[in-house]
Amino acid sequence: MYYVYIIYFQSRDKYYIGSCDHLERRLDDHNSGRSTYTKTGKPWVLKYSETIESRSMARVREAEIKKKKSRKYIEYLISSAS
Repeated sequence: MYYVYIIYFQSRDKYYIGSCDHLERRLDDHNSGRSTYTKTGKPWVLKYSETIESRSMARVREAEIKKKKSRKYIEYLISSAS
């Protein structure tokens, strides 16, 4: 199983979209500084995730979300999952 996820850093009011095969470990990477983009902020909080069957499909879905370049769409995904 693979995941597409959205994490949030409240102090900077920023979202990050990614994909991975182990969600908890990847969130730990973001919060421990092992991820380049997110190492300057802590804590990153998981706001949304989707389970996807293959790595290639997860990357396609990640790209779909990023290509929208829309905070409204990200917040829609998060609210629809609640």
